[in-house]
Amino acid sequence: MRIFLLLFLFSYSAISQDRPNILWLTYEDTSPEFIGAYGDKNAKTPFMDFMAVAGTRFTGAFSTGSVCSPSRSAIITGVKTFKLGTGNHRSNYSIPDYIHGFPKYLRDAGYYTSNNSKTDYNVANERKMIGDAWNESSNKAGWWKKEEGQPFFSVFNSNSCHQSRTMTLPYEKYREMIWDQLPDSLKTQEDGFDMPPFYKDSPEMRKQMARVYNSLTKTNLEFQAIYDRLSREGLLENTIIFSFADHGEGMPRMKTNGLGLGHRVPFTIWFPEKYKHLSPWGQGGIITEEMIDFVDLAPTVLDLAGVEIPSYMKGRVLTGKKRTAPREYLFLSSDRSDESYDLTRTVIKGKYAYTRIYMPFIQELRHLMYMDQGDITSQIRKDFKDGKLNKAQEMMLIPRPAEYLFELEKDPWEINNLAENEDYKDVIEKLRTRLEANIIKDRDVLFLPEHEIAMISEKGNAYEFRLDTSNYNIDDIYEIAGLAGFRDKATLKKQYKALKSKNKFVRYWALMGLKSQENKKLKQRLSKLMNDSYQPNAVISASLVYEMNASQTAMNVLKKAIHSSHDHISNLAIQQITYQSNSSDFKEIVAELESEQKKLAKKERLFNTDRSASMFRYVLEGGAISED
Repeated sequence: MRIFLLLFLFSYSAISQDRPNILWLTYEDTSPEFIGAYGDKNAKTPFMDFMAVAGTRFTGAFSTGSVCSPSRSAIITGVKTFKLGTGNHRSNYSIPDYIHGFPKYLRDAGYYTSNNSKTDYNVANERKMIGDAWNESSNKAGWWKKEEGQPFFSVFNSNSCHQSRTMTLPYEKYREMIWDQLPDSLKTQEDGFDMPPFYKDSPEMRKQMARVYNSLTKTNLEFQAIYDRLSREGLLENTIIFSFADHGEGMPRMKTNGLGLGHRVPFTIWFPEKYKHLSPWGQGGIITEEMIDFVDLAPTVLDLAGVEIPSYMKGRVLTGKKRTAPREYLFLSSDRSDESYDLTRTVIKGKYAYTRIYMPFIQELRHLMYMDQGDITSQIRKDFKDGKLNKAQEMMLIPRPAEYLFELEKDPWEINNLAENEDYKDVIEKLRTRLEANIIKDRDVLFLPEHEIAMISEKGNAYEFRLDTSNYNIDDIYEIAGLAGFRDKATLKKQYKALKSKNKFVRYWALMGLKSQENKKLKQRLSKLMNDSYQPNAVISASLVYEMNASQTAMNVLKKAIHSSHDHISNLAIQQITYQSNSSDFKEIVAELESEQKKLAKKERLFNTDRSASMFRYVLEGGAISED
């Protein structure tokens, strides 16, 4: 028996050594436009550039979401957030028991799995997912605790380029955490780069923008150190290295934004000589336009490790013998970020990025506590108020159109919206049709009000709920949701008719679409819906009525909703009135709520409501935001 065991262990060790180690170097909140290998001549990112020159660089890599937790939900599960219901940032909704964090499958197959150290998977019972997936997940984790001969999958995540460093923390903290940690030869001064054209080129803005370059340089040094340790320990020749960001740059008009800038990421893969045969692109300075998104990562890594891919993963296998064909289209999503609701869907086809906006009454730079507390956001809003911004720079501060189309090769900063250009009519129509077809095919569950997803999660999960046509008739819902933002008479007529639908979600989208309409005959039609049995509909109806005529009845409905014990009812009400011309009428009501929330321990507060109440005061008064 002992001899058999020794033979088994020897055999296991031999097999294990034949499987590649896989290392992920993930840098937060980064767009490719700020990295040397992607053409920024001012960037000081030599290690990131080396990974691109020695390996394969992708120009068509996109994150599934445009903010961290939805993006990481797609990475860890290999499932689109609009299927799982995990697209809303900072939520914890249930997912099916059979969907796991994919490193669990590696661990079960004998890999040592480590995560250093961010998780943020945006699911209920996240602790169990972490425990199943990782041998160790901490800021001390790494491959160094593995057994001799055991293959590893190790993730290292740098916070140095996170939005906190590039814009939201006070400037003094940035100096302490980033600037003071860099050698003088690697520091980027405030005149040492080109400003993105959607920012005003002023000393105040340059002071803030320099933070991006220096934060990335700090990350570059951290990743170089990890690579050097791998090399010193003789593991480089057996390790495949992925290097990528979790979504676009953590700055205004990029992160949290459903445009291509919010999704486009730097992405490289490096193969050692031993595993070069697994690369379909070759190796060494290779540039590929092949389009990928984050649901491709889990099946690719599992296949590299020789592990069976679960049937619920629909992403591509990018490498090796089981590589699947490149896609013609990528479908991406962006939803609520912290307290601020939104819903956009994007389709990428080659050089074109088409984005559909379903809540265009909210501007790109929407009121969001985490963004607004940054000095750069305050400066942008001040310059806008003072009339100092040009047309490109004020785009983010005015109501959005329903559709955007950008030609990424010619317009990487996405300034020239081609959606209303007659020369691109056929392109728009084709991409719009493809996007709508995908929403229906995948039964995009995030067209439900988030209050509904929260209720579903108490007894089940949105992933399976969406598959039941009796519960979720996406065809009827999208027929009306797909009208939101268009302002012609035919659209208005359909929205009026949909107000009488028996389907509460159809009524919801009729009302949401009316938020972008200008019609004085709405009052009579909407008054009855303030008594809608479905509370989100009553809230939106009341907000529409109140903006038209400051009705006391509408105010009473909204006041009741603002003081609701349900986070997504209260938050919905505050979010609606925040963007209204007569929002100041609710100043005392929201102030009372904010005071009530601040008396509670932080864990007892309504997460989104608490933030929205503080943000509401900030919008009205320009006062300081407290995140106690």
